[in-house]
Amino acid sequence: MRHGAPATPGLLLGRTDMAVTAQGIAACHAVAATIAPRHIVTSDLARARDCAPAPAQVDPRWRELDFGAWDGLPAAAIDADALRRFYDDADAHPPPDGERWSTLVTRVGAALDDCGDDTLVVTHGGAMRAALAHACGFDARQVWAFHLPYAALLSLRCWPDGTAQLTGLRT
Repeated sequence: MRHGAPATPGLLLGRTDMAVTAQGIAACHAVAATIAPRHIVTSDLARARDCAPAPAQVDPRWRELDFGAWDGLPAAAIDADALRRFYDDADAHPPPDGERWSTLVTRVGAALDDCGDDTLVVTHGGAMRAALAHACGFDARQVWAFHLPYAALLSLRCWPDGTAQLTGLRT
């Protein structure tokens, strides 16, 4: 599940931590109440932790992509050509001093592989897309086709042999 809406929307929030609105927290808790997970895992950033029902295990591997020098900025403050190159190929053109897409996919993939059955993960949009890339084999362009608003619930069925199936998306 993606965390709730941050207090200041429209920013590239990677390692920058920002409070979530009360409505954002309530939306996540309402979604979580519709499922019965055995385990709950959350990113170490407060905007995800605050949206996770208790008790939750904190796992920093579920953290958002590090946007480096762009972290905390609105897209309008970033050179348009550099941002376009990033969205076209985030591995070849990562943000300055930021994380490569493949690094995010590897990090999140390892965290996903460690999840047990019936686990709710409260995380970030980029981490959810990285989980789709790892589990389902989608490339970076394909995962951007998924609309993942705040409090969206993405459901994957993962098997011990490493295969996975996308089973649902609630927005």
